[in-house]
Amino acid sequence: MSDYYVVGLGNPGSKYAHTRHNAGFDVVSILAERMGVSMRQYAYKAQIGQGELGGKKVLLVMPQTYMNNSGESVREMAQALRVRADQLILVYDDVDLKEGTVRVKARGSAGTHNGMRSVIYHLQTDEFTRVRVGIGKPDGDIVDYVLSEYTDKQAALETLKRAADAVETIIKDGVLEAQNRFNAPPQKTC
Repeated sequence: MSDYYVVGLGNPGSKYAHTRHNAGFDVVSILAERMGVSMRQYAYKAQIGQGELGGKKVLLVMPQTYMNNSGESVREMAQALRVRADQLILVYDDVDLKEGTVRVKARGSAGTHNGMRSVIYHLQTDEFTRVRVGIGKPDGDIVDYVLSEYTDKQAALETLKRAADAVETIIKDGVLEAQNRFNAPPQKTC
């Protein structure tokens, strides 16, 4: 039994690796590296890895069901491990947020995200924390955009690291502190 369950949404396979839509997977991978966790175990239709962060046990999860069916994996894990909604942190890309933005949300709707719709449907609740990684909205086809790699890879990496920092803050200091730290507009310098 873990204190927290961090689920990164994405699509399995090298074809989708490091695309905008796999921001959740990338954030979980960053956390796994920081925590020294191997993501080689498979359970609950997901790649998983167990570690510790701030004295708390954390299970890192990357569903392998493809984005739009992520809820199947999350439900299977939640039922098997008796996960409470307040122990769950979902990380995913969000086209409705400006590229480079990180937002922490305590609960709410799925917005336009099909993976989140699946999770909410299968869990029958939206009362869990989420870290949204802004990827921006394209002028053209949204599917091609989310399934493509970042234009500025260094800026994207910094955003993904900030999202991982937000997850760590939630676990160590709570959701409110993470919201105060990551949802505030950037400070202007003179």
